[in-house]
Amino acid sequence: MIALGFVVLAVWIGLIATGFWTCAARDENVALAAPGQWPEVVAVVPARDEADVIARSIGSLIAQDYPGAFRIILVDDNSSDGTGDIARAIASDRLTVLTGACLPAGWTGKLWAVEQGIAAAQSDGAAPRYLWLTDADIDHAPDTLVRLVEIAAAGDKRLVSFMAQLSCETAAEKLLIPAFIWFFMMLYPFNWANRRGAIADRIAGAAGGCVLVEAAALGDAGGIAAMRGALIDDCTLGRMIKRQGPIWLGLTERSRSIRPYRGVGEIGAMIARSAYAQLRYNPALLVVAVAGLAVVFGGPLVCAVSGQPVPRFCGLVACGLALGSYAPILTFYRRAPVWGLALPLVAVFYVGCTLWSALAWYRGRGGMWKGRAQAAI
Repeated sequence: MIALGFVVLAVWIGLIATGFWTCAARDENVALAAPGQWPEVVAVVPARDEADVIARSIGSLIAQDYPGAFRIILVDDNSSDGTGDIARAIASDRLTVLTGACLPAGWTGKLWAVEQGIAAAQSDGAAPRYLWLTDADIDHAPDTLVRLVEIAAAGDKRLVSFMAQLSCETAAEKLLIPAFIWFFMMLYPFNWANRRGAIADRIAGAAGGCVLVEAAALGDAGGIAAMRGALIDDCTLGRMIKRQGPIWLGLTERSRSIRPYRGVGEIGAMIARSAYAQLRYNPALLVVAVAGLAVVFGGPLVCAVSGQPVPRFCGLVACGLALGSYAPILTFYRRAPVWGLALPLVAVFYVGCTLWSALAWYRGRGGMWKGRAQAAI
């Protein structure tokens, strides 16, 4: 028990030392530089069965207050609910709506749609400086594109990505959504992704709902085709582009997801879609991950209730560090710190989602998204 106490305390001191939890990487806190000439940007929006949100999402893109040339290409990915028709009914000379081709083998649906959108953006000889890859369920503030380009211009960044603020209104969302972002920051520390250096260059990420990427850097990295089968496509893109130059990833309130999660099941399905892919479909890594989560989140509680003073001290300190590191993301999502007391229960839920993800993969239904099982077997 004493050994466990020292282990959990050392783990939490190490996690705190990384600074992943601070939420300091926000678009409000980063250096900006207005370009001498505002570059051309093309937004590429893949959309599949998004009839309930597409008008609002595309409307927010059309309303961008951007001084430079800007246009939008929406790729209707074989929707069955009239998504494309709704988009075509929107009157704007900024918007082009394409009907996506059938999905070829080896591609995920989203990336195939993005590939077609980028091809269309460059097919007429135009060469936009930046591609704005954004999901069809994101509502952007009118100055979002300006802020993305200003961050890119400061330090000549090849990629800038905003972690869109997810819906956090229902009881299930309040319990589980802040933790989703917190775990994401733990896996892909924003403060490290935004640095350069021998160690930092190994850490990269992006948030797929809002990514501004330099077209030339994407081409030099091999294009979307180089990651055609990736389920965690945003972080794969971040790694590819960081090899080309600096990137920036951070939180924002400018871009908001308008997709609600109506219950625990919908959130669980969202997590399970890519959890096992994160472990490279490796059963040994699955065992290690589950055991690691048990130690990191269960260990402090076990030690805290121990009758031995040393493990109890270590456990109580570790619990305090865990709750303290969780507080900033709760604040960002306007949740009271008391929600942090549910963190061990939330961790159990995420372990369950990871096991669910693995089971789905072994049943040939991995990476399920809108009727498609996209995980490679």
